[in-house]
Amino acid sequence: MPPGKYGMQEEWEKEGDQEIMMDFLLPTGIFLKFPVSRNDTIKLVWKNARSEALFTALGDPDAYVFTCINQTAEREELEEESRRISDVRPFMCVLRLVAREGDRVEKLTNTQISLLIGKGLHEFEAQKNHEVNEFRTRMRQFCEEKSQERQMLPWQQWMEYSFPCDLEPCCSLPSTKSRNTKKIFINIKFEACDESFMLQQDPQDLPVALMKSALKKKATVFRSVRLEPEDYTLQVNGSWDFIYGKHPLRQFKYIFSCLRNGQNPHLIMVHRSTISKHQEEQERMCNQVYKSRSQSRPPPLPLKKNTSSLWSINEPFYIHLLQGSRVNADEGMKLVVQAGLFHGSELLCKVVTSSEVTVCSEPLWDQKLEFDINVADLPRMSRLCFALYAVIEKAKKPRGTKKKNKKADCPIAWVNTMVFDYKDQLKTGEFLLSTWPSVPDDKSELLNPMGTVEKNPNVDSAAGLLIRFPNIRPHPLYYPPLEKISDMERNDDTVTATKEEHQKLKEIMDNKNYTEFFEDEKELLWKLRYEVCSLYPESLSKLLLITKWNKREDVVQMVGLLRNWPDLPAIHALELLDYSFPDPAVRFFTIRCLKKLSDNELLQYLIQLVQVLKYESYLDCDLTTFLLERALANRRIGHFLFWYLRLDTFAFWADPGSLLLKLLDDLKLCIRQESYLEALSDLLSPLNPSIILAEICAHKCRFMDSKMKPLWLMYGNPWAQGEMVGIIFKNGDDLRQDMLTLQMIQLMENLWKKEGLDLRMSPYGCLSTGNKMGLIEAVKNSDTIANIQRNSSNSAATAAFNKDALLNWLKSKNPEDKLDQAIEEFTLSCAGYCVATYVLGIGDRHNDNIMIRENGQLFHIDFGHFLGNFKRKLGINRERVPFILTYDFVHVIQQGRTNNSEKFERFREYCERAYKILCRNGMLFVNLFAMMKAAGLPELSSFKDIQYLKDSLALGKSEDEALKNFKVKFNEALRESWKTKVNWMMHSLAKDNRP
Repeated sequence: MPPGKYGMQEEWEKEGDQEIMMDFLLPTGIFLKFPVSRNDTIKLVWKNARSEALFTALGDPDAYVFTCINQTAEREELEEESRRISDVRPFMCVLRLVAREGDRVEKLTNTQISLLIGKGLHEFEAQKNHEVNEFRTRMRQFCEEKSQERQMLPWQQWMEYSFPCDLEPCCSLPSTKSRNTKKIFINIKFEACDESFMLQQDPQDLPVALMKSALKKKATVFRSVRLEPEDYTLQVNGSWDFIYGKHPLRQFKYIFSCLRNGQNPHLIMVHRSTISKHQEEQERMCNQVYKSRSQSRPPPLPLKKNTSSLWSINEPFYIHLLQGSRVNADEGMKLVVQAGLFHGSELLCKVVTSSEVTVCSEPLWDQKLEFDINVADLPRMSRLCFALYAVIEKAKKPRGTKKKNKKADCPIAWVNTMVFDYKDQLKTGEFLLSTWPSVPDDKSELLNPMGTVEKNPNVDSAAGLLIRFPNIRPHPLYYPPLEKISDMERNDDTVTATKEEHQKLKEIMDNKNYTEFFEDEKELLWKLRYEVCSLYPESLSKLLLITKWNKREDVVQMVGLLRNWPDLPAIHALELLDYSFPDPAVRFFTIRCLKKLSDNELLQYLIQLVQVLKYESYLDCDLTTFLLERALANRRIGHFLFWYLRLDTFAFWADPGSLLLKLLDDLKLCIRQESYLEALSDLLSPLNPSIILAEICAHKCRFMDSKMKPLWLMYGNPWAQGEMVGIIFKNGDDLRQDMLTLQMIQLMENLWKKEGLDLRMSPYGCLSTGNKMGLIEAVKNSDTIANIQRNSSNSAATAAFNKDALLNWLKSKNPEDKLDQAIEEFTLSCAGYCVATYVLGIGDRHNDNIMIRENGQLFHIDFGHFLGNFKRKLGINRERVPFILTYDFVHVIQQGRTNNSEKFERFREYCERAYKILCRNGMLFVNLFAMMKAAGLPELSSFKDIQYLKDSLALGKSEDEALKNFKVKFNEALRESWKTKVNWMMHSLAKDNRP
């Protein structure tokens, strides 16, 4: 067929409420044809059908369901009857009514889940993968049990799940009340009541004290019976944010923000009965699903019979390489397969190479590949890695000597598989492995042990390797369980170490950059492993790196040692989630440590924890269960876990850019259409589940003036008059790097606040929702430095050199007594971002990427380059300073006076203090970036990319040495700031000349 659009595709792309003639095939044998609106729901179609002949012959409508052929040529049951015809998008205008099979609630739930994750659940079932099916069943049962436990909680504890407190990392005021503590005015309103009260309260008071004051005031005004504060909770007006518990009022982010900005908090007194109604509604919805599921629970798995322990087999491990399929290579080459056994990043034995065969689509090897390791010594997480490559003969001119011709390797594909299955059984039988294409110009190793153990799903086009695992014994062989391994441990005789050995051990432990060891150092570490456990427990990763995982005696010793290893703080435990440490006992120990994280701490590291799921070799693992358990105990964690997981499930998204361009001419008219208003209103913000996106304001929505034409959406809040929420939809940029950078800035701010240093940072919300698309929080009452400079100058060439522009703009926004506070905000935030951008190596810092709020807070946006990847033009580095500190910034900090050195020195002290705090937490940042290697970010794919971070945080150096180096960078940034101004001028000129 010629290329083009078939079926109803063009019809569904149209806008409006036109009628379409639909064909209906009924189970009574009747064929109907009548018009329906594009915006009619399936439920409305049912209602209209009541007037047709023989409708009563159908019986109960709930016994039937409409089906159609969808755009992917699959039969789809339309269980979700609230969907519009235009959303269903049937391939042809034909709906068929069929008798419903199975449980409707179950099918409806599955339909909703499929819509949420962007993947039909039938696709999982079509895989016929036992591991996938058992995992889904177990996790579903686990989630249901946790959810039922949650529904039994008292209302106050249920609130901790549904509406977790949004807290500052620590309380800025001292814990004891001071005489000078200034009271704050709080506007209190009772639900379902128009009257409100203004109360004065100490910000150090607990929420219960405020509720007592409110109830006392109400009883006095209305002369009613005073109620108990224990029956109430406080809700932030216009959001799902609640104030409760044993935290001081000012530790709640909403109250803290109001105090900082000089605003009065607006709160609502909510009775427990309202909360109980929400709880009962959720319980009712859950019970419907559980009822349908309980009728179809799978039977328990049969017990293992006639099995043997793997450790009784002292024979070499081998496999059979049979043949390849769909191999594409040039004629004249020879095809070779390389195979290696890995445990994490460690090669367990020598790599084995197959014989060379002639290139063809289905090369035949039929060869035994034997490895230099006994079956008994295979570690539990042994990974078999293959590389398919072609060999090219490179003829060299003879020079009178008989030299062999050199051979060049041309990588074609790679694939990995586990040696044991998910049930701990040594694999047997044939496996067809669909490979992943290798990077043609990749000069590194052919094998890719860090890659996935999943097969390439594109089985029809990917090259395949057929291998066979042997039946070493007539019955299955299993790896011993953890409990049995621990019981096998033999406590060695007490080892006595010399003074020199203890000194050497201390040197190794104190060096934070120690990752590669000489043989004598490895022997020393292993010999003194009990000393490491008792004296240097945080250096567990070093001991794990030198453990001989291809020697079962050492594995037994290490697993036993882990049972008694003291719990580590998160900063060290996170490191153990790297792919270099795959052993189940290590993973179990790591999760044991991470369970002590508070919910807010877990949220800080959630992006990384989702990424390292890619290193897990099996679906059912300790990390998966841990994340699900915490998500089911805290709705905010569950919200962001969903979005982070959903991001990594997308392969390709259709480019909506063409649709946005169609809307460009008349955006406001388009959004006013009923279908758009319905889809874009009454939502919870993906950026923050506490924020309600109530009513989209079409007249305030616009396309922004930048290359990718981001869409600026504005929402009104009927419960909070005058309050607007802005969200930017961006298409065309990869926002994952922005997410990571903003996460690090948020973490820096938390670390500073814990040390009593509030640098007024603005880590705005950012969420990547798919392939090069996402959402960004709009920071209100702010403008770019470029716009401020441009509006105060006659030409782009001189705008960047106008040092008075920023100070004059702040004066215009902060008259009289407010100016000093605005300059203080600028000074603090400028110090914070100077340090943050230097440590993270943020590039592309021009005046359109730096903004200022009207209250004086400076902040950076658009983090497309980091870790020292600075922009270059014609091979020349355009950014030649460690961070941005121009003389117009200094002009504001010094309040416009050139001799005000006291203010500038205070700014310098802020920078140095902030830098020292980050250096003390340097390993945390390195570990978090290392965990992101699996994300596939272009500027973060290996340990080499993290070296910039190690250098900027001066890892391995003393605090005095680190501070001395930072002072040099600080002076360099100030001295070379004229180069920044030239770069800004060039950027402004280029922007003005843009077509």
